[in-house]
Amino acid sequence: MKLNEVLSKSIQFFKDKKIESARLDAELLIAHALKIERITLYLKYDQPLSEAELSLCREYIRRRSIGEPVAYIVQDKGFYGLNFFVEKGVLVPRPETEMIVDEVLKFIKFENIIAPKILDLGVGTGCIGLSILKNSQAAHLVAVEKSDIAQNIFLKNAEALGLLNRVTLIKSDVESVDFSKLGEFDCIVSNPPYIDRNDLRVQKSVRDFEPAMALFAEDRGLALLKSWSEKTKLNLTKNALMIFEMGSDQGPEMLQHIQALLAFKNISILKDLSGLDRFIRAVR
Repeated sequence: MKLNEVLSKSIQFFKDKKIESARLDAELLIAHALKIERITLYLKYDQPLSEAELSLCREYIRRRSIGEPVAYIVQDKGFYGLNFFVEKGVLVPRPETEMIVDEVLKFIKFENIIAPKILDLGVGTGCIGLSILKNSQAAHLVAVEKSDIAQNIFLKNAEALGLLNRVTLIKSDVESVDFSKLGEFDCIVSNPPYIDRNDLRVQKSVRDFEPAMALFAEDRGLALLKSWSEKTKLNLTKNALMIFEMGSDQGPEMLQHIQALLAFKNISILKDLSGLDRFIRAVR
């Protein structure tokens, strides 16, 4: 079978399965199976595939058809112009989360912070903290993560990006960290678990394949947002930034919570590119 046949059949198969990004997903998976760039698919359109290549393409297509994220299959996800290693057991980086990096970099520049210290709670792949470091040459990152899988992936990404010498990993649940011993930071960031376990809007593929510990929290998804912001409020220097990702319906309650901590000024809710409330931002 030729490459063009495999690609066209895979695209149609995904469309029949109601996969929205049918063409993109098919291109990414087949290119990965053949170990070529996506653009090369169309340069080798008439190339016959070997049985081994066909078998691998079919396996990748099958895995995607049952909902497995493309990032887990190809073990890679782009974020803030960088490539991050990803595998099952760690949350797949989302484009909307890039706004946290934007906000931190703008803040560092505005405040003219020469060697910023960043604290990332529940670091996962490291996409937030490592993207900040890659774009702030004197920054140092302290990352907290309890998952063994995520710890290994974070360190792998830090090494691949040449940032190992500027990171400190605390292997612990955030709830168990003695923050009084960590000192002060210029920015505290997090994309914590913030989804209500009973939220029916969560896609089946997300619920089935991505780690529950990185997605769900008690108290309608607010438990860790509230706890982590309270635990770390004294770890910010004067005029320092805290920014957490949150659910689109959690803004009003998080705003009240941050105000009640009596530690912040300039508290605001930021919207994502879809116009939904997505981040709680506050300056110490």
